[in-house]
Amino acid sequence: MKKRIEIIMAVLLLLGACLFAKEGAYMVENLKAQKGEICIVIDAGHGGDDPGKIGINNKKEKDINLKIAKELQTLLEKEHIKIVMTRPDDAGLYQQSSKNQKVEDMRKRCEIITKAKPVFTVSIHQNSYPDESVTGPQVFYYGQSQEGKKLAETLQTALIEQLNPQNHRAAKANESYYLLKKTPSPTVIVECGFLSNYEEAELLATEEYQKKVAEAVKKGIMEYLHLEEHNTKQEEVPEDSAKENIPKDSKEIKENQE
Repeated sequence: MKKRIEIIMAVLLLLGACLFAKEGAYMVENLKAQKGEICIVIDAGHGGDDPGKIGINNKKEKDINLKIAKELQTLLEKEHIKIVMTRPDDAGLYQQSSKNQKVEDMRKRCEIITKAKPVFTVSIHQNSYPDESVTGPQVFYYGQSQEGKKLAETLQTALIEQLNPQNHRAAKANESYYLLKKTPSPTVIVECGFLSNYEEAELLATEEYQKKVAEAVKKGIMEYLHLEEHNTKQEEVPEDSAKENIPKDSKEIKENQE
């Protein structure tokens, strides 16, 4: 029995070594592709015929997501960071004739991210909950991604400090969100606030607060990259566990995918 356990442990160690080797190879390829330039993908959730959540004030999530995403793009480009947007306008990433627009949309986002070879991806969303009193931002990351966890925790801290100091919510791991699982580099989902809370929904609909959210996300990103504002020198490049390629099984895409 002892011998059997030793064999199992040896196999697990070997698999772990292979995983880290693959991870290192991906990051090397990523850096070569960027040629010293930091690339980040910003994903504005939903779009087109998919409005996302409808706020208690009847505001559509897709519109708020895009405005915050574009503001974040502007802020980061001023820091000389290359930004790739999955959705630069209101259009969804699918053909109108598609039998399953949601599936096509999510696959297209993954394709854009994979092609861009970013250091990481930030997906902008808004939250909702049956209890209307719940407020505050929350960041989700893929549970098997250590760098995703580190990025999410850094962003969570920045969002709390800048937007909602009374929020004691922590960054949360998730194993089911399609975008988190099916991208080869770290991806996090930033739920900026709750559209189910009237006060927060009204704030999120204003240009002033949208800029404040974008500033908070930018602050977290700069801290994660160990960059000072207006300084493009990269001191540390994060690594992340390699993940699966984009699957063909549409059942993995949840209807409530954030």
